[in-house]
Order: sequence, then C-alpha cells, then structure tokens
Amino acid sequence: MVTASVVKELREKTGAGMMECKKVLTETDGDIEKAIELLRERGITKAAKKSDRIAAEGIVEAYISEDAKIGAVVEVNSETDFVAKNEEFKKFVADIAEQIAKENPADVEALLAQKSIKDSSKTVKDILTEKIATIGENLSIRRFERFETNGMVEKYIHGDGKIGVLVEMENATSELAKDICMQIAAAKPEYLDRESVPQDRVDKEMEILKAQAMNEGKPAEIAEKMVQGRIGKFYGEICLVDQEYVKDSSMKISDLLKSKGAKVLKFARFEKGEGIEKKEENFAEEVMKQINK
Repeated sequence: MVTASVVKELREKTGAGMMECKKVLTETDGDIEKAIELLRERGITKAAKKSDRIAAEGIVEAYISEDAKIGAVVEVNSETDFVAKNEEFKKFVADIAEQIAKENPADVEALLAQKSIKDSSKTVKDILTEKIATIGENLSIRRFERFETNGMVEKYIHGDGKIGVLVEMENATSELAKDICMQIAAAKPEYLDRESVPQDRVDKEMEILKAQAMNEGKPAEIAEKMVQGRIGKFYGEICLVDQEYVKDSSMKISDLLKSKGAKVLKFARFEKGEGIEKKEENFAEEVMKQINK
C-alpha cells in the first residue's frame, strides 16, 4: 500500500503532480528512487535531485595557511540560525578549521580526540562540550576536508557561512583560484571531470535518456543517437570542467583553465545542512501535548 506521506515526499522531491506520484509509486511498490527514475523516463520530472529544503543550521568555514599550501573546510551544525550568527560560535568554527589544517586528523572522531591548538590542556571534544553548555544548544562537527599540495589551495565562503568551497590547483593565480571557487559555489558540480563520474551513474543516465527518446516515439537507432547528443548536457551539469563559466557563458571551465595554463586537481563544496532532514515541529500539536499532560 502506498501511503500519503510517501506520495507527499515524492512530490516534494520531483515537483510532479499528486496523481502522477501515486501512479508511479504503485507501479514501483513504493520504491521512491525507482519512482523518480520512472517519472524522469516519462518526462514528467527533469531531475532526480533530492529536496533542496535545508533544515539544519550552523555554518561552513575554511582556513588556508599563509603559504596557501594547506587548506581545510568544515561544517559545524547548531540547532538554530540564531546560534549560527553568534560570534562565539563563529570563532569556535574558525578555530576548528585551523585545527584541521594544522593537525591533519583522519576523521571527526580523531579530530575530537586531539589536543586543542588553542588550549593544549583540553581536547577538541572538551571545548565542544563547553560550547554546548555555554551556548545552550546541541552542536555537532559534521564533516571536513583537508588539502595539502605543492600547488596552491584557495577557499571561498558564501552567504555568511551557508556555502564553503575549497579548491586545489596547479599553476594558478589566487585570482583564478578564487574564480574557480565561486564557480563551484554557484554551479554545484558533483565531479571534477567525466573520468571522475562512476560508470554506473553514466549507465543509469543513458538508460533514462534512451527511455525518454523512445517515449517520444523515436526508433531505437535514432534514440541511440539522441542519447549520445544529450549525455553531453548531463556532463555539462555535473562536471566542473564541462560547465559553462558563470562569468562568461561563451566558454567552458576547461577553456578557461587551458587559456591560463592551469589545472584543478580537486575540490570540496559544503552547503550547510545539505542532506540533513530536521524533524518538522507542529506548534499546535506541541501546545496540545502540554495541555493534555
């Protein structure tokens, strides 16, 4: 049986109509991912992206060493946006980014166990616990990335910590690296280049594109040619070097890099709260619970 909540979830993720969502969920026995694929094949929805609603609060911050050889980006979550704007919280997150760059922890667990570079008598976890007590909200160091290179590392923070980007490049100026960071922040590439995209992701996209073409009434051989033409658009959306340059749409990022003799080695893009679903509070229900206690 397909529940109303599952239909609602699919509708929010795809923007498709309620009846279309119910129909494909019935056909896929309630499997949301398969239902999304089916909607795309039928041209009802154009993207299989997750909901853009971001429920978690906090900030993303980054740190770059003076010689631009080491950099780190970190996301630290809080319960409310109010705390995310707190100067004490902001300083704490900046200190964590610096800690990661300088001490190179393997993961969040290792980071929490390290002695703080700001107070060697305490671990990072000790300081986190203190901040939770003084700020009055649950705080969480969610994730981080650290780059160390013979080239250069650059960072970009957008929207007062909503988005953070870290990029590692060869033969780049700071200005070019900053432009690449801003490209990544704005255009949201998932991969560096076509070679970085997992083959199963490509295969699945080609299946969907072929199904779309066949549903348009095209013969199989024509559908195959259409897939080859359309797959370039897919790469142009998810691969950094295939994207149009946001500052000049007449060129791709690959063209920009070639003209400068530069190369992007890797990048990280964190958006505050992406992928986290926070429980939706119903104020009326909460009041009634208190009354009925």
